[in-house]
Amino acid sequence: MTIIQEKVSLKKYSNFRIGGMARYFAQIESAEELIQVLDEWRRISAKFPQKDKKIFILGGGTNILISDKGFSGLVIHSLIKDIKILEEDTKILVGSGILMKDLLDFCVENSLSGLEWAGGLPGTIGGAIRGNAGAFGGEIKDSVFEIASINIQTLKLQKRKKKDCFFGYRTSIFKSLNEEIIVGAILNLKKGDKDSIKRKIKEKIDYRTDRHPLNYPNIGSIFKNIPLQNVPRKLQEEFSASVKNDPFPVLPTAKLLALAGLKGKKQGEAMVSQKHPNFIVNLGNVTSEDVLKLISEIKNIIKNKYSIELEEEITII
Repeated sequence: MTIIQEKVSLKKYSNFRIGGMARYFAQIESAEELIQVLDEWRRISAKFPQKDKKIFILGGGTNILISDKGFSGLVIHSLIKDIKILEEDTKILVGSGILMKDLLDFCVENSLSGLEWAGGLPGTIGGAIRGNAGAFGGEIKDSVFEIASINIQTLKLQKRKKKDCFFGYRTSIFKSLNEEIIVGAILNLKKGDKDSIKRKIKEKIDYRTDRHPLNYPNIGSIFKNIPLQNVPRKLQEEFSASVKNDPFPVLPTAKLLALAGLKGKKQGEAMVSQKHPNFIVNLGNVTSEDVLKLISEIKNIIKNKYSIELEEEITII
């Protein structure tokens, strides 16, 4: 029985509430189902032009901007939500589709420390691994022991230790090669005090609630923070008090956007957040074109004013 559907709206799967139709769409709950979908897709797409054979993996719908024109290939929505403690009582096995919130709840319940920095982080663990998500000086790579993925071409299971994942600033081998689909991970944590873990996670959640525009649909930070080495010397001196480790010295992009007077800048129904200018929010009926135009305008303004090239953190589909 086929589990690949046709013409499914992606709007409801986007945290931005933006997105056209996926020509083909499948939800998976295990690595075995993923292999079945990929095998079926191979048959369905055999005579398609290369551009229509594309595959996109959808997690929690954050950190991605989906075009209103939709996606002409196959969208696979990961709902692999296995989670359990392994024999070594500080290692846990997690499925790629588990939400970060649920993973942190599991850590609190089992007094496991190491992911407190991720309090309030949206999305799934699969997406966090692919983009090496980080905040408050921590990154997901710090807790990775092993990653399991399926090769799209061979349909074989691949396991990689952390050193073989080539984690970098908001990237990994899975983002750069785009030939494998993450299905799960073994994370290496440590035993801690339950109340302390819970308190630290709540501190991060409260920080995000206070400073991020969570009352509007958004997809998180639009641009990566700026490595200090890419910041002109004069600006380095001006912003010396704002430099932070993320995990190396960076200038927070939000500081630069605020200095440039970009808070509240609009394009259609897309607006640079007044609360946190590295967020673009949906005021009601935004289009992907609105967001793309606004991103382009912001990049041009920052380049002209400060000779800095901003780089998107989001993925544009």
